[in-house]
Amino acid sequence: MSRIGRMPIAIPAGIEVKVENQTVTVKSGKNVLTQNIHSDMIVKVEDQTITVNRPSDEKKHRELHGLTRSLINNMIIGLSQGFSKNLEINGVGFKATKQGKKLVLNVGFSHPIEMEEPEGITIDVPAANRIVVKGADKQLVGETAAKIRAFRTPDPYKGKGIKYDFEVLRLKEGKTGAKGKGK
Repeated sequence: MSRIGRMPIAIPAGIEVKVENQTVTVKSGKNVLTQNIHSDMIVKVEDQTITVNRPSDEKKHRELHGLTRSLINNMIIGLSQGFSKNLEINGVGFKATKQGKKLVLNVGFSHPIEMEEPEGITIDVPAANRIVVKGADKQLVGETAAKIRAFRTPDPYKGKGIKYDFEVLRLKEGKTGAKGKGK
């Protein structure tokens, strides 16, 4: 049995879960998340718990068992607590600002970069060098944070750019002078 797949998922108060055909819908107030699951996986909602079962011990079914349980669990955690990613901006003159629903980045280009907030995601700028991406969908939060980071990935020599707050940059040593060579 999959260690993750066999664990039941507790449904917190205020969250409603429906399983129709192979679509799991998790609802909390106005927020709704849906996930299509593989047709072989068996999802049961009993009392205030969700269990995921697999039909056999085939390799494919064992792989899908833990994945399906994790996807459903992430939807419930996302609607009850939410997910967030923190980004830091390093560099002289590099900064981020928020204009309505747009994130404006000044990260060393000749023009500012503007990015619209995706549906279901909130982008906060608590300081000029910090960005917080929040939302209920774990995959969308991570994808949005990765897009923001991709505008200016950290430079391996000076460390300038946009990085995750937990990311540790190992800076490379620059060129050393070639004294005495080529004479």
